This record gives sequence, C-alpha cells and structure tokens, in this order.
Amino acid sequence: MNIRKFLANSSREALHLVRQSLGADAMILSNRAVDGGMEILAVAQGDLSMQVAPDQAAQSPLQRRPTDTARTPLPARPVAVPTAPPEDEVSRSLVHEIRSMRGLIEQQFVYQAWDTAQQRGPGKARLLRDMLHFGFSAALVRLFLEKMPIGLAEAEARDWVKSLLNRNLRAVAEADEIIERGGVYALVGPTGVGKTTTVAKIAARCVVRYGADRLVLLSTDSYRIGAHEQLRIYGKLLGVRVIAVKDASDLQFVLEDLRGKHLVLIDTVGMGQRDEMVAEQHALLSAPGTDVQRLLLLNATCNGETLDEVVRVYGDGGLHGCIITKLDEAVGNATVLDVAIRHRLLLHYVTNGQRVPEDLHLPDREDLLTRALHPVEKPSAHHLDAPECQLMVATATSGTAMTGAQLV
Repeated sequence: MNIRKFLANSSREALHLVRQSLGADAMILSNRAVDGGMEILAVAQGDLSMQVAPDQAAQSPLQRRPTDTARTPLPARPVAVPTAPPEDEVSRSLVHEIRSMRGLIEQQFVYQAWDTAQQRGPGKARLLRDMLHFGFSAALVRLFLEKMPIGLAEAEARDWVKSLLNRNLRAVAEADEIIERGGVYALVGPTGVGKTTTVAKIAARCVVRYGADRLVLLSTDSYRIGAHEQLRIYGKLLGVRVIAVKDASDLQFVLEDLRGKHLVLIDTVGMGQRDEMVAEQHALLSAPGTDVQRLLLLNATCNGETLDEVVRVYGDGGLHGCIITKLDEAVGNATVLDVAIRHRLLLHYVTNGQRVPEDLHLPDREDLLTRALHPVEKPSAHHLDAPECQLMVATATSGTAMTGAQLV
C-alpha cells in the first residue's frame, strides 16, 4: 500500500494537494498540525484493492513436510487450524473504515472553514445563510461568497448584497417601455402563467396612451376552447381589433398588412415546457419576414428548477425579455428574480392580480429587492437548519458558480 505524505500551510491546501495527486476518491489516513502547517497521510483508492500474496514463511509448522527422511513419521493427529477471513472481505472492511474516517475528517475541515468564515465576517456568513432562506439559488450564493469583501458588518453586508443585486437585475425604464417603442411582441410561456390577461393589460395601457386604432391583437391559440373568444371579449371592451392566426404564412400575411400599426401583441398557445409543440411555436414566431420579439412570462410561484427549464426551452433562439406574473400569489420573489439575474433577462413588467390594467406595473427595483431580502418570519419545512447552512456556506466556493453570464 503506497501511503503518501502531504504538507501545506493549511488543511484546505493540503486537501487540495491530496485530490490533485491521488484523485477525488483518495482515502485520508490521518492529519495533524506540524510546524508551519498541516500534515496529511493519504492513500489512493486503487492501492486498497491490492491483494496480499500468501507468505510461505507464515505457514503453520504442522503444514511443513518433515526434513528427517530416515525416520518414518508417525501419523499426525489432525489439528484444527483457525482459518482467516477471505482477503477481499478484509479489504472491504478496511475500505469502509477508512471512508468513515475520511468523512469525519472532512466534516471537521468543513466546520473549521465555517468557523474561520464566521470570525472573518460574521455578518457575511449570517447574510449568506439568510439568502438561502429567502429563495436565492446556491449558484448565486456561491458568487456572492466569492465577491463579498471580508470584514463587513451585518448591516453593511446586507447593503452590499442589495447593491450587487440592483446592478445585475436588468429592468426597463419608462422611456424604453414596449408601449413607447412599439413593434410586434409575442407573449410566450407555459399554461396558466397569465398570457391572455397580460396581453389585455398591456393593450389597455396602449389604448390610454395612443388610442385603440394604433393597436392590434393577434391570437394563435386555437387549441383551448374559448381561448380566442376570451381575447375577443377584451378587444371588444377596449375597442381593439382582434385577429386569429392559423399558421406561419397566415401570420406573415397579417403582419405585412399591419405595418402601419404602432403596436401588435400576439397571444400564443400555452403549453408545458416539455411539450414537443413548443418547437413548432418557436418556428411559427421565427418565420422569415415576421420580425416578432418574444417576451417570456415567468410565474413567481414556481420553484427555481422549473423556471430554469422554462427559460432554457422557451429561450431557444433568444428572448427580448421577460414579464414576472402572479407576484400576489407568491410567498416571496427572490427565486424568480434569481432566475432573471442568472439568465440575464430584461424585465419589462410585473403583475400582481387579475385587474385590467391596474395590476400591471413597470419594474420597481427598490420594491422588488426589498421584498426579496425581507426576513423570514416563520420557519418553513423547506428551509435548511443552522448546521446544514453551515455546511453549504463553508463548501460553497468549491462548487460551480453558475453557467452563462457572471455578476457585474
């Protein structure tokens, strides 16, 4: 068994040397503090599987042939020799014990790292723990851990986090609102996210500002019973023309006829992100000559994994931005803001109810971030307890931060 010794200034550096030399499955046999650093004895996992060859010298004297050939040996009385357990069983037992010891040692290193983080920046450590409770992803927390200055008090750390979130949350200003810019926009997203109602809300804002004759509503939803009729009712109330579109050629023809309009809003079919028809919808809206810009609706009540999948599927080919819906139904908004930040989505509107058009708002950064960082009042079954948060935060820098854009 090839046991190697590693010396480093700290336990973290020593562990890094072990993994770099022997691999992630290396077994740690011991660790101790020495002058100037930390010493670790470790062995590669492959060395543990080596079988020990039987030693002839270790055989029992009763098993050896007599050397005196002149005398006839007496019949030997059978002697019961205890049999050793199979060597593979011994190896498995040894591997199990070493792995258990390794787990205990690594756990101690984790707690030491957490204690160090607490000593260097107690406010930082507590705030990062709170961010997990708020609903921010571990990927974003890792980036905060890497960028946050050491030595900030709790209030200073909270202000620093809010400032960083503010810089990375992309949101339109009133002058860049789609109603001011004009164009052709399709609202896309899963079923039940509020596309038809949001189309009506945007249309109402446009009618108030420019009049009903500058706006046209299109519907591609011919699958749901009464879907087109719902949009037609909104159009009738607003005095806006509503047109049903069947396919790509029909859409291209209609858009060509509507070139003089200031704003065209398209209400699309609602379908789950795993539906194969999402690709067909993307092909419809990306047909040559259509020049349709897509706005993805994100449900604030969904979990982060679901929202990430929605962005990946509906974001194929690029998105003009996003609209956050159902804020009034969500316990918090940290998760949906986290997704918008990590995927670098431009936030156009937020909705918080069914009223048309009162419950549609331009994004207010201060209000959104204040709500996202609001302290958790009651413990939840979905929250980590203090020791689990310690483990997560202490090992945060060893994981992958996040793919795509980085914080600025």
